Amino acid sequence: MRDFSNKVAAITGAGSGIGRALAQNLAAKGCHLALSDVNSEGLAETARLCEASGVKVTTAALDVADRAAVFAWAGQVVQEHGRVNLIFNNAGVALSVPVETARIEDFEWLMNINFWGVVHGTQAFLPHLRASEDGHVINISSLFGLIAVPTQGTYNASKFAVRGYTEALRMELEMAEAPVSVTCVHPGGVATRIADSGRVDASVTDVTGESAEEARANARKAIQTTTPASAAEQILRGVERNARRVLVGPDARWLDRLVRLLGSSAYQPVLLWILRKRKSNV
Repeated sequence: MRDFSNKVAAITGAGSGIGRALAQNLAAKGCHLALSDVNSEGLAETARLCEASGVKVTTAALDVADRAAVFAWAGQVVQEHGRVNLIFNNAGVALSVPVETARIEDFEWLMNINFWGVVHGTQAFLPHLRASEDGHVINISSLFGLIAVPTQGTYNASKFAVRGYTEALRMELEMAEAPVSVTCVHPGGVATRIADSGRVDASVTDVTGESAEEARANARKAIQTTTPASAAEQILRGVERNARRVLVGPDARWLDRLVRLLGSSAYQPVLLWILRKRKSNV
């Protein structure tokens, strides 16, 4: 997909952050938009910002964990726009908790959005993308889909799952010579609201030495590396060149190189040394 003009893109989690930035960037490129989010107020603001570009914008209040609702939305998008060319499975949430003390309800909440939401969006839109004869699936994983971090085991599980699912899908569609391609996106720290809206369990203190509020504040600081607008531009450039993987931000690129250099087991002692040093300074 070399040109987004007059295409139709569906975006989940479009009420803020990367989702909003993708919508604004695409609208400026002449791409029509089908936007969804659980936050109706944020969604309406994104739509208002994008409509100024003169493209058609439709919205839907949507919980991506609800499979039936996602499939209904996909049908609605085609009915309202006539076709759909791109699905950005962007909606996601955060959970900071040691693996040992993670409540199953919290783990299920996270997986239902971060992983199953991606599956629902992919399966719901794929037939319509095929019908467009120029389709692309963009699934948002994370830097934490490349590297594991203490207290992020549940989040790691969801994002590693998105990575494996997406890479397999890409190869399957290539083998079938389908008119649809796939890109997996691994953002590093992007200045969104995910740290504020995510769940932080009090038991993180046992691992990090920080209180739950300190952990949230430090997470907020850690994600200031890349702006949402820059992240969106990097993602769309990756789609234009049909990249299998897009690493967003210098931290994602640097840590990806570290893991490649040291291997999937040797990077862990290095990371542990850094984290233990930080904990001793708390």
